[in-house]
This record gives sequence, structure tokens and C-alpha cells, in this order.
Amino acid sequence: MAVSSITTPVSKSRPRPLTWARKNPSLALGCVIVIVLALACFVFPWLSSTDPNAVDANRRLEGMSPEHLLGTDQYGRDVLARFFHGGRISLLVGFSSAAAATVLGLIIGILAGYVRWLDQVLMRIADGLLAIPGVLLGIGLMASLGPEVGNVIIAMAVVSTPTMARLVRSRVISVKEETYIEAIRLQRPNFFRLVCLHIVPNILTTVVVQATFVFADAVIAEATLSFLGAGVPPPDASWGNMLSDGKTLLFSAWWVAVFPALGLVTAVIGLNLAGDGLRDMLDPKNARKLR
Repeated sequence: MAVSSITTPVSKSRPRPLTWARKNPSLALGCVIVIVLALACFVFPWLSSTDPNAVDANRRLEGMSPEHLLGTDQYGRDVLARFFHGGRISLLVGFSSAAAATVLGLIIGILAGYVRWLDQVLMRIADGLLAIPGVLLGIGLMASLGPEVGNVIIAMAVVSTPTMARLVRSRVISVKEETYIEAIRLQRPNFFRLVCLHIVPNILTTVVVQATFVFADAVIAEATLSFLGAGVPPPDASWGNMLSDGKTLLFSAWWVAVFPALGLVTAVIGLNLAGDGLRDMLDPKNARKLR
């Protein structure tokens, strides 16, 4: 008796490595912009021997040349070196403050959304912080903490945490009312086990998307504080204090202010594009189209 063999046809279609980029160009373009800019800012200072704080009074406000590709500022310092060193500080401050605000907002939002009596205490504190404009709150914190890079990170984290906490709280309240969460709670599981295994995974996508926007806002806020003299202290460079140094030189030495402004705009556009792309990719309504 002959046994007939049944073979399953093998699909000849292979996954295309750039399919996700074609279907979600916003995410692809945003990631490319942020990665390229970050690599340039963090790698260039290691490869270049130019001191960004070296003063040369004889070469003040020189235009672009082979020796100084982006010219020099009013103190004779190389603008290209200060651009990349300043970008490193601005991106580092923005990323660190966004990461701190995300972690703090996640913890505060979970406690407020899950424990009712803590909700009234934590959200009233968050409302009080949100009632103060972010720039004024940041200036006040920097005035009390002192002009240091670490204090800028702390100030930006405090400014950004209430918004993240309120978002996480709203998602936790929505998730904990789901039927499967109610069924799990009937089994009286450990609080940390319930939160880590069942609540956090269901709100993590929203938190990740919001974190990209917090990152962009933190970069802008750091530049604003540095521009006003309350951020990264000189002579350390950041895009904000470079803009402050060049604001009076726009008509005589435009390169001092234009290039850090372009770096700031490019970073914010890249982060917002990446955030919009992540939101579209993680949105269930667009999941089928982007798959």
C-alpha cells in the first residue's frame, strides 16, 4: 500500500528588510535623523583635537574656512567644535531628564491610578506643578540648585514628570477596569506581580511614545534655560547658550547662532517624527496596514 506524501508548499516570498520603513516613513526618517545627529555629536569630540573652549582673540568672528569649517565666535572659539560638544550636552540632558521623568511618571501614575487615597495626594501635587509654567519652574529650580549640568537634568525631570504621571494614571485606570484584570484580582495576586506582569505591559507602548515627545520638550527646555542664562553654565557649550552668545551677532556673524539653531531644530523635528511614527505603528487601528 503506497503512502502518499503531502508536502506543504513553501512560500517564495521573503521578508523585505525595508518594508516597515516604506510603510512608516515618519518613524524611519525620525530615527535616521536622531541617530545620525547623536552619533555625530558623541563621536566627533573623540576624533577631534580642537578644544571647544580654546580662546584665540586674533581670530575673532572669522568666517568659514578650511581651518574653521563653521567659523569662530566672538572669543575666537571654533564653532564646529562647540556645536558638537554643545549638541552632546543638549542631547544628554534631554535624554537623561526624559528617562528620569518617564520612570518617575510611571511609578507615580501607577500608584495614583491603582491606590485611590494616593490618587488625591499625588494628583494634587501634580496639578500644582502643572499650574506653574515650565520655564518659570525650571528657572526657580535652577536658582535654588545652582548652575550645573546635573541640576539641569533634575530640573527638567521635575518639570516633565507631572505630565507623564497624569498620562500613566489615566491608562492605569482604564486598564484595571478590564475584565481580565478583574479576574486576576479575584485570585488576590501580589501587588507588584499584578502591576509588573499585567498592567505595565498594557501601558508601556503609550509611555514609550510619550517619552519621545518628552525628550523633544526637554531638549527645547534645556536650550531655553541656557539661552536665559539659567541652564548649562559657561564656558561649557550647549545649543542654548550658543544661541545666547550669537543673538547680537546675527547681522555681522550669522554663523555663530544659525548653526546651533539648525541643530536644535533638526533634533526636535527628528524626535517628533519618531514619536509620530511610533504612535502610528503601535496604534491598533494602523497595525494591520503597517504590518
